[in-house]
Amino acid sequence: MKPINEEDRQLFRSTVDANTPADKDGANRSSNASKKPAFTAYSYIVDANLEGSEIVSYAQSGVSTKIIKKMKQGNVGCTPVLDLHGQTVIEACESLSNFMCHHQFESFIQIIHGKGYHSENGMSILKTQVVSFLKQHPQVLAFNSCPDKDGGTGAVFVLLKQN
Repeated sequence: MKPINEEDRQLFRSTVDANTPADKDGANRSSNASKKPAFTAYSYIVDANLEGSEIVSYAQSGVSTKIIKKMKQGNVGCTPVLDLHGQTVIEACESLSNFMCHHQFESFIQIIHGKGYHSENGMSILKTQVVSFLKQHPQVLAFNSCPDKDGGTGAVFVLLKQN
């Protein structure tokens, strides 16, 4: 098998990157022209301050209580899911940033951070970092711990701002 030269590789990459798939309605929602870059202006936490069993909730002013209720009940439809189990705080932030950039045109996403059962004193470092990250992210309008059937206090549903 003949190796691919760099010129052919670049031609292929430029062709693939220039074409984005259209959704089923024919709208090109993932257009590079309107896609915002990944969020990187977050800070890392040092100490966990949330227990694994603690319910987390956040909403910017103006977010409908109806939407918050939908999140609490898990009535958000099919959502993209990111599972952060086993990741370090730094890895989790990078994963979150890339995942949210990739799914920025979704209304809701789900993030599984776990409950921190293997953490000191029952405090969950990943859960604390996820909450901190989401509060810093400019596209996050609200988030809430999931109902038990969707991961309970080990996961959150996130409402994203639509541009």
